[in-house]
Amino acid sequence: MKTNFITQIITITLSLTLLSDTLSCKSSTNKKTPADPAPELFFDLSLAQWSLHKTIRSGTMSPYDFAKVASEFGFKGLEYVNGLYPDVMNSENKTTALQAFVEKNKALAKQYNVKNVLIMIDREGDLSSSEEQERMTAIENHKLWIDAAHQMGCTAVRLNLHGEKEEAKWIKNSIESLSALSEYAAPFNINVIVENHGGKSSNANLLMQVINQVNFSNCGTLPDFGNFCMSENWGSLKDNKCDDPYDPYLGVSEMLPKAFGMSAKSYEFNANGDETILDYYKLLSIVKKGGYDGFIGVEYEGEVLSEKEGILATKRLLEKVAATL
Repeated sequence: MKTNFITQIITITLSLTLLSDTLSCKSSTNKKTPADPAPELFFDLSLAQWSLHKTIRSGTMSPYDFAKVASEFGFKGLEYVNGLYPDVMNSENKTTALQAFVEKNKALAKQYNVKNVLIMIDREGDLSSSEEQERMTAIENHKLWIDAAHQMGCTAVRLNLHGEKEEAKWIKNSIESLSALSEYAAPFNINVIVENHGGKSSNANLLMQVINQVNFSNCGTLPDFGNFCMSENWGSLKDNKCDDPYDPYLGVSEMLPKAFGMSAKSYEFNANGDETILDYYKLLSIVKKGGYDGFIGVEYEGEVLSEKEGILATKRLLEKVAATL
């Protein structure tokens, strides 16, 4: 009788152990694997609003949806383009319109937990013009955007140097305009930065002759990976058909010592997800060796992918390449 009782106890114990093991295995099988952590980058990622210019200009998206979209795509920073805000650019009272622009974008950046990084200024006059009144008007127009950038918590405004064909005059006029704007921006802790953006400004050596003669530490550059076509108005290397290209790798290297921003231009991608015109491995190696660790803005300008697909393809490429450096 005692033997049968002990046998029953052993049988029950083994059954419970097997049941526990089975449940444990099932629980282990159904357990979700945690998502891979975001890659550790040596820079922060921002989104250039120009990447969305087709969607915005078509009316499909409001420019004031920028913070929401950038946040959804996983970006930390915002790079605004003033020309995408007709409510400001076409306003008869730009000062009032700009104040509304500032208040809206400050609130939206806070709501979506992203940082206002810089404002790209276009269509506000030629800062290199030899027409004195034209250049003075351009300087005053740019000051309004410096004020806006300061109020929004940005660290920089991006300018263009257009307006003069003769090299010596272009250098002189550019230095004078940049000096005036850098002096104005300094008390606000705003950096005044120039992009390689077509014509003489896409000649990095020539551009640096200008930048290095401006005696203000807040005057610098925004190297754009792709805008090194000196024969194009805006410098695009798109389609790889430039008649007069400047070596983009040399150009980024030359502009890097005074860089307060960086623009990762992209056009098209191959099956491996690599840019077909620009060697991102080479470019990011130059950037990292140069000690740059600020924001890099994604600026997709291709035709094959949609704007969203192109933005995310560029972001993935930056993350992939950075992981190898």
